[in-house]
Parts: sequence; structure tokens; C-alpha cells
Amino acid sequence: MDVLKTPPAAPTPPLTPAPRSPGHAEGVSNDEFRAALSRLAAGVVLLTAREPSLDPDDPAAPPGEDAGMTATAFMSVSLDPPLILVSLRNNSRMDDLLDEQPLWAVSILSESQSHIAGRFAMKGRISDRLLFEDIPYVRGTHTDAPLVGGALATLECRTEQRVTAGDHTLVIGRVLGATLPSADGGPLMYFRGRYRNLG
Repeated sequence: MDVLKTPPAAPTPPLTPAPRSPGHAEGVSNDEFRAALSRLAAGVVLLTAREPSLDPDDPAAPPGEDAGMTATAFMSVSLDPPLILVSLRNNSRMDDLLDEQPLWAVSILSESQSHIAGRFAMKGRISDRLLFEDIPYVRGTHTDAPLVGGALATLECRTEQRVTAGDHTLVIGRVLGATLPSADGGPLMYFRGRYRNLG
């Protein structure tokens, strides 16, 4: 009695990878990288500094302008000595400023200060002078940089080291002074492309 034989299965065609957005020769694409890291919730800070005077030897010369930038790539590095780190896009205004100005400050924003974060995250602005006009702040005693009123904490820093990392520069600063302007409220968070409150 003849036994019917099952014909061999057709070979499975190789899987075709989904088209990828422009990226790199190896590793994830830009879009994949952004999407993955957007799932990491981060605190929000305002980085501030005062430009040096155009002519520091002339007391009558106009003072330098204040500058500010919203940042989420911020972390503590060391307790002894007290060091923090912030990541800046290469050749951005703040990167250029901190390359010549070693003194700067960080205000850790509260959940009620998303308007401040959004204001200083705007791209293409020419001057920050108007952005500071209706924001309460005091000048740091160590850095002369604006310290935002109502922030959960403020830190005044002096640059200790700059490290180039891809398209960003990691600025490591020694903390010269710290204050706690506000004991109320929670932190402002950034998650999946939006400012959010904790909880």
C-alpha cells in the first residue's frame, strides 16, 4: 500500500526589516533612540548665567546680559566634592557662554513652573532679556546668575570640567552654594514630550 507523502513545505522567505528613519551606520535610528529615552521621566531645571561685560576693565561699560536654558539632562555626580552635571548641545548659546563664563546656576523647578520651563525652551530667540522680566528671581552671591524664586532648590556652580560626548558637551560643575527657596509642592517632570506633575 502506497503511503502518501506530504510535499516539503515551501521555504519561509527571510524577514524584511521595517524601514528605518535616517540614523547611523550601526545602532538605533534617531527616532528609535528618542522614542525609547522619552519613556525616562526626568526632573526639569533652569540653567542660568550672566554674560561677562563687553569691557570688564571699564566700569562704565554695560553689564552682560542674563541667559537661561531649560534642561532635563541634569544629575548629581559627587558628594565630596559636591559636583553636578548638565548636558548642553554643542555650539548652542549656553554651550558657547559657559565655555567663557565659568560661573552659572541651576534652579530646580517646581510643578507650578512649567510656564518658565516652556519659555526658556523656545528655539530661535535672539535675547533672553525679556524672558526674565516677569519672573521673580534674585542674584546668586557666588555667581551673579539669576536664581528663580519659588524653585524647589537652587545651586550655584563653577565649571570644573567640560567633556565632549557626541553632539553634546557635558559640563561638570562644583557646587559653591545651595538654597531651598520653596518647601511647597512637588517637582516639575518631563515625560514623553510633555511637562507633567509627580503623582
